[in-house]
Amino acid sequence: MATAELGWSRGWWGGARHVPSPNFGPRPPGEAVTLVVVHSISLPPGHYGGDAIERLFTNRLDWDAHPYYQRIRGLQVSAHFLIRRDGRRLQFVSCDDRAWHAGVSCWRGREQCNDWSIGVELEGLEGDTFTRAQYRSLVTLLAALARRYPIADVAGHEHVAPGRKADPGPGFDWAALRDALARHRAFAHREPPRLAA
Repeated sequence: MATAELGWSRGWWGGARHVPSPNFGPRPPGEAVTLVVVHSISLPPGHYGGDAIERLFTNRLDWDAHPYYQRIRGLQVSAHFLIRRDGRRLQFVSCDDRAWHAGVSCWRGREQCNDWSIGVELEGLEGDTFTRAQYRSLVTLLAALARRYPIADVAGHEHVAPGRKADPGPGFDWAALRDALARHRAFAHREPPRLAA
């Protein structure tokens, strides 16, 4: 990986294409970013590619373009990152800001996870499997985040909002992610983040 790709500027990472979203706000003063929340998304569900996810996160989705979109009409959400099926990364919100990804949530007794987390969406269907390219890309992203922020935990949306959300679901291989993080050079001299599963 090129050194330039590891650069940061005001919470924006050089390893992702920047697609700024208007859906964000400030983090509470002094709040440390210690959690990464992994999600899955595809629009319409089960369809990959295209720009529907980008359009959703930037409030430009044509609600009449697909019948499913009527169910989410008017939704204003965002995540910090999206990882496509081929491993390409997009960033929508500065990691120094609060993205709107976790909703009503709690992790290790702390509520309002958006305040102190980074949201990473994987292009995929809840419960389905993800690609090797996505795992490689996620590991690279997590290593970059851990260099910049005091990331202690990685959890799924299903873990921070149990009963309300089920993504990324049983198709996500937490064991493979744990092994890959343990082998990554960024964690040669320190512990990788704890994984929820």
